[in-house]
Amino acid sequence: MGELAVPLWDLGNGQGVRQLAELGLALLLSSLIGWERAAQQKSAGLRTHTLVGIASALMMEVSQHGFSNVLGLDNVSFDPSRVASQIVSGIGFIGGGIIFVRRDAVRGLTTAATVWLTCAVGMACGGGLPVLALAVTVLHFLVVRGYPLLLGRVKAGPAPSAVELHMTYRTGTALLPRLMQTCTRRGFRILQVKVERLPGGADPAAHVLLELDGSTDTHGLTTELFQDDGVIDVVLRPSVEPE
Repeated sequence: MGELAVPLWDLGNGQGVRQLAELGLALLLSSLIGWERAAQQKSAGLRTHTLVGIASALMMEVSQHGFSNVLGLDNVSFDPSRVASQIVSGIGFIGGGIIFVRRDAVRGLTTAATVWLTCAVGMACGGGLPVLALAVTVLHFLVVRGYPLLLGRVKAGPAPSAVELHMTYRTGTALLPRLMQTCTRRGFRILQVKVERLPGGADPAAHVLLELDGSTDTHGLTTELFQDDGVIDVVLRPSVEPE
């Protein structure tokens, strides 16, 4: 039994123009998917998706061509599909790190799914299936960009909105419970409350941050809160969460 000597830089041993083109296609398609996630300011963006796509393509190239020098030896067999199955299992580690639970809300599912999809696109590129890789990339943009528009037309009423209510108010009159009741009466659910007393001044005041989730008019909420004499300032900001 003797080893088959293969030059290190042999471009005909699975390291040719075709394989480089497949890696380049994986780079392009995974970058497009990552760009879309980055444009939406999600937790896993351009770099994460691009690296996942390229790495998956390279692992598929290794699966197909990396063991060719030992396949000619006696009593040696190899199943290239085993590498592909391990890629699918391993990508769950990254996806699990993106998903997190906050109170009763689960965040990051869509971005984790796009990482999984990018892995499949990279595998298709590395496996010599560029048409399927292109088709799935197009379908990604159709689902991620097109479906929210479609659901927005199907659903009745405005979509739920997560907002942060920054409010400064005068203390000493039990005002905060009344203001929180105003929020719930207008259909908002209070997720978190943070109160900070402001130092100094003859008129004691405090700053409160209310994280709200609801589907009603935020402008109407702000207007009603300002009608209370104890409220000094109210600012509503959208709460940015990774999808």
